[in-house]
Amino acid sequence: MRIKRRSFLTASAAGLTVAAAGGRLALAQGSGTIAVITPSHDNPFFKAEADGAVAKAQELGYDTVVLVHDDDPNKQSQQFDTVIAQGVVAIILDNAGADASVAAVQRAKDAGIPSFLIDREITATGVAVSQIVSNNYQGAQLGAEEFFVQMGEAGQYAELLGKESDTNAGIRSQGYHDVIDQFTDMEMVAQQTANWSQTEAFGVMESILQANPGIKGVICGNDTMAMGAYAALEAAGRGDVIVTGFDGSNDVRDSILGGGIKATVLQPAYEQAQLAVEQAHTYLSDGSTGLDEKQLMDCVLITEENAGDLDNFQLS
Repeated sequence: MRIKRRSFLTASAAGLTVAAAGGRLALAQGSGTIAVITPSHDNPFFKAEADGAVAKAQELGYDTVVLVHDDDPNKQSQQFDTVIAQGVVAIILDNAGADASVAAVQRAKDAGIPSFLIDREITATGVAVSQIVSNNYQGAQLGAEEFFVQMGEAGQYAELLGKESDTNAGIRSQGYHDVIDQFTDMEMVAQQTANWSQTEAFGVMESILQANPGIKGVICGNDTMAMGAYAALEAAGRGDVIVTGFDGSNDVRDSILGGGIKATVLQPAYEQAQLAVEQAHTYLSDGSTGLDEKQLMDCVLITEENAGDLDNFQLS
């Protein structure tokens, strides 16, 4: 049975009015410093977020301070205390844990500093002004459909999962399985976390391959794990194994164009960060973004057909 592929669509974030939640509304437009806090820039996805946020903030007249929390909630908490003390006017955040980040965002709100979340949600509402995330479920379904087609609709496969503390990891996995599990000829023989890490994915893939030499495909929760898995497969002489990722990185783009990894799913990191800064600017100017707190941006399937149009998590 062949799945009909979905069209490549993007959607801008949309929503209804959100009530003002404090903030430094008396400031003139484009004045003050915006803090940008993300995971490590070793992952190009997070670097693209920071670059996008900084570029838009500077365009709008703000100074910026850029910090990296390394997915450590304690480090993130200390960084919040620092930027609150510095008197930043807003915080753009890709957080270090859905539960663990709520208290820090609440402290900023209590200090009159609004937070605008990107990429990852927190488990509370009414604390951040905006939570702008990729439609991970929609994107995962696109990726699963393509994986199923690339697999020839049958065979043994493995799944590499992201960090358990990141809600996106579970959402993507659910999206994958809501498609793949419909088909009895697809057999998952291994499912293991590699914590979004390329190095960890390499080791995990080596172990999976040793235990399951008949494996035909690997579906990964992000691109860095896909790169690690594919490197391990190549080292073992198994470049024939189908590998797909999720993010839309340049590394995976180049692998796709070179006949390696078969597909990824673009989540618009750069655009998402810029949108968050635009909403911060609107909020600081008007006291409201005019949008719902939770906003979704659709993802786009990337294959050999459109990979050449991809650069730094943007389609030209």
